[in-house]
Amino acid sequence: MKAILALADGRVFSGKSIGAIGETSGEVVFNTSMTGYQEILTDPSYCGEIVTMTYPLIGNYGVNSEDVESQRPHLSGFIVKECSKYPSNWRSEMTLDAYLKQHGVVGIQGLDTRALVKHIRDHGAQTGIISTEDLDCDSLVRKAQLAPSIVGQDLVQQVTTNKPYDWKESVWDIKDGYLMIDGKPEYSVVAYDFGIKRNILRNLVAANCSVKVVPASTPAAEVLAMNPDGVFLSNGPGDPEPINYAQENIRQLLGKVPLFGICLGHQLLSIALGGSTYKLKFGHRGGNQPVQQCENKKVEITSQNHGFAVDATTLGGEVKISHINLNDDTVEGIIHKSLPAFSVQYHPEASPGPHDAHYLFDRFVEMMRNFKHKVN
Repeated sequence: MKAILALADGRVFSGKSIGAIGETSGEVVFNTSMTGYQEILTDPSYCGEIVTMTYPLIGNYGVNSEDVESQRPHLSGFIVKECSKYPSNWRSEMTLDAYLKQHGVVGIQGLDTRALVKHIRDHGAQTGIISTEDLDCDSLVRKAQLAPSIVGQDLVQQVTTNKPYDWKESVWDIKDGYLMIDGKPEYSVVAYDFGIKRNILRNLVAANCSVKVVPASTPAAEVLAMNPDGVFLSNGPGDPEPINYAQENIRQLLGKVPLFGICLGHQLLSIALGGSTYKLKFGHRGGNQPVQQCENKKVEITSQNHGFAVDATTLGGEVKISHINLNDDTVEGIIHKSLPAFSVQYHPEASPGPHDAHYLFDRFVEMMRNFKHKVN
C-alpha cells in the first residue's frame, strides 16, 4: 500500500506502508543507531516524534517481548529505508512489521532516507505527517503545518506511570536472561518517572539499589517521607520548560537527598538550579555521540536521544559543567559544587549503545554512601 510523508516546509516523500494503516503526525527526527530499533520504538522519550532510522535495513533480527524499554511504543510514527521481511535471530518472536501493526504504529518504507536526513540537518527537525489514507500532497503539507509543535507541550503526562511500583529486575545475563534480585539491597532509590527506560532501572538494581518508581507529579514531601538514600530523575519526552511541577519538586529535594538525572532529568535539574534550555536544530539521537569529561579530558562514546539542550551561559557559579559534546560543544553533564546532585544529558544505560558511561551509576552509589555517612 502506498504511503506519503509530508513535512511542514513542503517537502514530500513517497513510499510504501509498514505497520498500521492510517495517518499520524509528529516531529520528524532521525536516529543514527545501526541496531536497537526495538528499544528505540519503546523508549517513552520519543513520544510525539516520528523517528527515521538512518541505517538502511531495519528489522533483520526481529522483535521479542523481553528487550523493551516500556510496555508499548510511544513514538508517533516510524520511517525506514527497508523493513526486513525475514528476521534471523533465536530470540525473535515476530517481524518488525507485525510488531508495528500490533501496536497501531503507522510507518513508511522505500523512501530515500538519506535525502530526508540531509533535509532535516539543513532545515531542522519539523512537524510531518505519514498517511496511507490521504494521498494528496498539498493536503498533507497543510495538515503538517497545522499540527502542534512539541515546543511548549507537557508530554510527560502522556508517558508517566499512574501509580508507584517497585522494580526488581536486574541487567541481562547471557545464561539466565534478566535476573530478579532477592534480598535487601544496600541503598534505596526513588525514581521519578518522566518517561523512564527499563534499562535504567535494571542498572540501578544491579548497583545494589532497591527501586521504587513514582509518577512524575509526586510531591517532594511524599518522596522524602519514603526515606530514600537517593532520588533518580529520569529521561522523558519533549520540552522541559513546561514541566513546572517537576522543577519545583527538584528544588525542594536539593540538599536533602542525593540526586542523579539523565536526559530530561538533566534538563529539569539544570532549570531547578537556575538554568534554562533551548531547542536544538535537529537534536542528538544515536549510539555514537562523542562526549568529553571536562575534568580529565577523557572521551567516551555515548547513546543519546534529545532535542533540547541546557544553555551553558545560564548556569550559576555553584554549577560546574562536567561533560561537553565534542560535535557541537553543548552541555552534556553538570555537577553541583556543594550539594549532592549531578546529571548527564546522554544515556549511560545504553540500550542501544556503548557502555563507556556505566561508571555514572557507581558515582551515584558513592554519592549516596558519602551522604549517608555525613548525615549519620
